[in-house]
Formats: sequence, C-alpha cells, structure tokens
Amino acid sequence: MVIVQINYRRPDMPKADWDARYTDETAKPFLSVAGLQWKIWLNDENDQRSGGIYCFADRATAQGYVDGPIVARMNANTALADLQIRIFDVRARQSEITRAPVPGLANRMAAE
Repeated sequence: MVIVQINYRRPDMPKADWDARYTDETAKPFLSVAGLQWKIWLNDENDQRSGGIYCFADRATAQGYVDGPIVARMNANTALADLQIRIFDVRARQSEITRAPVPGLANRMAAE
C-alpha cells in the first residue's frame, strides 16, 4: 500500500465561499480513480491550507494519480500556492499495530 499526501495553500477567500466548493459532487469523481482505496479530505482554516491523504493499492497506481489529470489541474491552478505532493510506502506492521484504517492490512500481515 502507498499513501499520497497533497497539501496546498488555498486562495484567500471567505470560509463560506471555500466551503461551498466542497459538495458531494466534488467527492464523487474520486470513486473512479484507479487503485484509490480511500481519501481523507484535509482543511486547516487557521493556516488556509487544504489537501488530502490518499491510500492506493500500489506505487504504480499512486504514481499514475500523481501524473494524471486531477493533479495536473491542481498544478495548473494559479490560485493554489505551495503545492506539495509526496508519495510514501506504508510501514505495514507498525500501521497494523496502531490500528491504521488500511483495507486488507490485517489479512496481508497474517499471510506474511
């Protein structure tokens, strides 16, 4: 399993205007991202930062997402500043011990 972490400074706008961008329809396209097991949406109102934590089945699908159209639109969006994109391998054993919400982790650890 692989985690992609994306953070950025959002545009300076009223909280209500920013929040209005995030509807159920905003989330639905992520249901069809290849290899994506889940996404956690992040927001820090005090620092005007947003982002997400994405769990992918493997590095190839994570890299495909990072190289794909959604992230390309983020890179091209001049309203977003300090865009940071990182890919991490999951430390499976330690994550299992600390009850990480990673699908199939317990099954994978039992097989090892």
